[in-house]
Amino acid sequence: MKTIIKIAFIISGIVSSAITTTVVNAKELELDKVVAVVNSGVVLESEIDELVNNVKKQALAEKQSLPSDAALRTQAMEKLINDSLLIQMGERMGVQIGDAQLDAAIASVAKDNGGMTTEQFRQKLVADGVNYESYREGIRTEMITNEVRKANVRRRVAISPQEISNLVELMKQQKNADVEYNIGHILISFPDEPTQDDLVDAKSRADKVIDLLNNGSDFKKIAIASSGAPSALEGGDIGWRGINEMPTLFAELVDGKKQGEVFGPIRTGLGFNIIKILDIRGKETVEISEVKSRHILIEPSIILSEEKAEKILLDFLAQINAGEADFDTLAREHSEGPTATRGGDLGWADPSSYDPVFANALSTLEVDEFHPPFRSSFGWHLVQLTGKRNLDATDQINENRAYSLLFNRKFGVEAIRWMKETRDEAYIEIFDDEGE
Repeated sequence: MKTIIKIAFIISGIVSSAITTTVVNAKELELDKVVAVVNSGVVLESEIDELVNNVKKQALAEKQSLPSDAALRTQAMEKLINDSLLIQMGERMGVQIGDAQLDAAIASVAKDNGGMTTEQFRQKLVADGVNYESYREGIRTEMITNEVRKANVRRRVAISPQEISNLVELMKQQKNADVEYNIGHILISFPDEPTQDDLVDAKSRADKVIDLLNNGSDFKKIAIASSGAPSALEGGDIGWRGINEMPTLFAELVDGKKQGEVFGPIRTGLGFNIIKILDIRGKETVEISEVKSRHILIEPSIILSEEKAEKILLDFLAQINAGEADFDTLAREHSEGPTATRGGDLGWADPSSYDPVFANALSTLEVDEFHPPFRSSFGWHLVQLTGKRNLDATDQINENRAYSLLFNRKFGVEAIRWMKETRDEAYIEIFDDEGE
């Protein structure tokens, strides 16, 4: 495999040299280097450099201290290897993020950043020294990897009716249900089937982390340097969580505790966990936006190509707009999946419960508006938004809310476990600094 990579590098080097010679009068330039092979993909030196630089810029803006460049590089490498695996998996699944979906996602990010337009947001990124095209493709990558992760992990999450019933009753009795905790998480991982030496080594490293934290070391800096969790490059910050939204083990530890307290190391099947209460706040009254929609789903197959599936839905949309057909009839006759018998009606739902691409498409629509055909992990969709409403989340203690909380609680743990299994089954080779 190394020989193949080196040959490919030589070829790319010849092309690159031919181009750069005319530009810089034959001045030698260091070529981009392959630093890891990930199945059929590669991770390049330039990709690591770009990610590390972005983390540094973010830390500078937030006045956050960082660990050594070597530690940052290691975490960047881990993320890019995972991304490469997920992107390749997405290609096999047929996951695509079109430019229209990408534009809508960036517009949403821009709006969340002080109500800016996409153009204003682009100008701000450029002014901050960010390459906008690289940023744009980075968002596309995140959307694809999130969809692939959700599609594969959600089938591993099992929730029984008894669990839902128990949580509903517990929520009614909880004293701290109106409190949210900003949790920091560090995972000192060990192999799936650890030896005694593996356990001793991981426990020793976890104890050292605890000592550093108890002696005043910066939690986020330590997390970036040592955590094996997906949140490592974010300084271990897993965001604001209510008691029922975090893993049960974490919830039992932090419930009723004070800001700044550190807990661990706590052994789980993934490794030794260390958590810290970064901040505490009263839970705000949040209105949950629910949407009502309907869709026509066409699933590509060996017989039906991706292009044909999209064209079918484009033809349906043209017929609907021309008044030659109605959505309900087309959905009943042609849509695949359980909603066909209801004319494609999906009912009222929290959009976050949907496939990310589907949810993003809905977020761009006004009531009664159609979205052009798009691809999700399920197939091609033609969607119409038929309604919007807001619900008071503080009063919505019911089975749907309990299910959502249980799902989110289990999803995070399963996502880490699934990623470890995916990496174990992959061919990954990391080269040394000389690319050998």
